[in-house]
Amino acid sequence: MTIKQLIKLEDKASEVWVVSPALHWDTENQAFSELVSVNLGEKTKYRYIVPATRQIEKNLRVYKKLYNVSDQEVAKNFLFLPESDFNPFIPESAIYDASSDCIACSAPGMVDGTDVIRYDEATSKKMAASFKKVWKKYKRTNP
Repeated sequence: MTIKQLIKLEDKASEVWVVSPALHWDTENQAFSELVSVNLGEKTKYRYIVPATRQIEKNLRVYKKLYNVSDQEVAKNFLFLPESDFNPFIPESAIYDASSDCIACSAPGMVDGTDVIRYDEATSKKMAASFKKVWKKYKRTNP
């Protein structure tokens, strides 16, 4: 799968769950930034699980400015987990429409990368279940 195909997938989604070590795609990639901006305006539901790192703190300031997001919206839509030694090795992953079609993809945070991994249905559903479990553990609500 390519980034262009992923953008089309995200454009059609009503719900996007993201696990990101740095918020690269949402804050440093112009095509994705434009898409997220449009989607947020159309009430696409975004949820993020991110590490509590300096990089996230920096990119979250960019995110808030880019998308005109309040601190209350950040508190609702972001789950911050402790930093881990694994963070530098984790690609960004997204789960689209977990309640219905459930498609999961991963992409490394590279400026000019174009390749995306699309997981099969069983793996996508497992990833969605794991996301939901972690979200509920800390937020005590459904994503």
